[in-house]
Amino acid sequence: MQPIRAQFPAAYTGPAAHSRWRRLYARTTLAILCCVGVPAAALDGATPGAAVAPAYAPALDQTAALRGSQAAVGRAIGDYTLQDREGHAVRLSSYRGKPLLVSFIYTGCFQVCPTTTRALQKATSVARAALGDGRFNVISIGFNQPADSPQALKSFAAQYGINSPNWEFLSPPAAIVPDLARDFGFAFVATAAGFDHLLQVSVVDAEGRVYRQIYGEDYSANDLTEPLKQLITGTPVADAINLSAIIEQVRILCSVYDPRTGKYRVSYGLVIEIAGGVTFLLWIIWFFLSEWLARRRSARRSSA
Repeated sequence: MQPIRAQFPAAYTGPAAHSRWRRLYARTTLAILCCVGVPAAALDGATPGAAVAPAYAPALDQTAALRGSQAAVGRAIGDYTLQDREGHAVRLSSYRGKPLLVSFIYTGCFQVCPTTTRALQKATSVARAALGDGRFNVISIGFNQPADSPQALKSFAAQYGINSPNWEFLSPPAAIVPDLARDFGFAFVATAAGFDHLLQVSVVDAEGRVYRQIYGEDYSANDLTEPLKQLITGTPVADAINLSAIIEQVRILCSVYDPRTGKYRVSYGLVIEIAGGVTFLLWIIWFFLSEWLARRRSARRSSA
């Protein structure tokens, strides 16, 4: 892993940071897979039923793909216009105001893209149960244009039973795909068998900036839910204008991931700790306020 350490800025070369980059590199190595399918170009003039020869080695440079993906963290996503499954224009800016999960797929893939889409479906189901319905949105973008048309994406979603109201499949114009992919740090290369591409889910904040990248197809629901929780509960306290909103924030903060069940549960130990901390803080405030008032009364009696 020394070559990776040497290529990253000094800010990333400490032991802890180096360990983090090693983990990211390992996951990215597994995430750059040949997504075997049938690109649109391969269908032109092809003999029906003919097999497409698979590519056994990924064409992407793993280190460069990881660097490009991580460089996107903190980047503001451009306001691109895409089409939903019904052919209606959708601007990415319309998703601002809530956290957003973004994945890139292509509908001609019959191995990896379906697997990663199912993994995302499972993880978002757990996240919705932990954080509440409607707290975040999900979009899958078809990057193989013009093959990934709105109708192709509609069929793909139906085939895998994805009908969540906060999950949309979007088709971009071919001309914007390179810029769109660059904004998200998504890398892909066409091969004879389909595409080599980075398997990643981008977590985007409510302002439209990439907050975190999650790699591979073996991530847990916790990998997605934790950054979403951070973004949702990062709302200033002043925005929580009623008791129910405050209780909901506390519920989310006190939910913890149980790897045995793959679900989130409320940790009442955390609730008690928070309640104890708040009680102690209120007692400190009351104590100093009482002392201050007592001194003022004493000073008034002395002056009288």
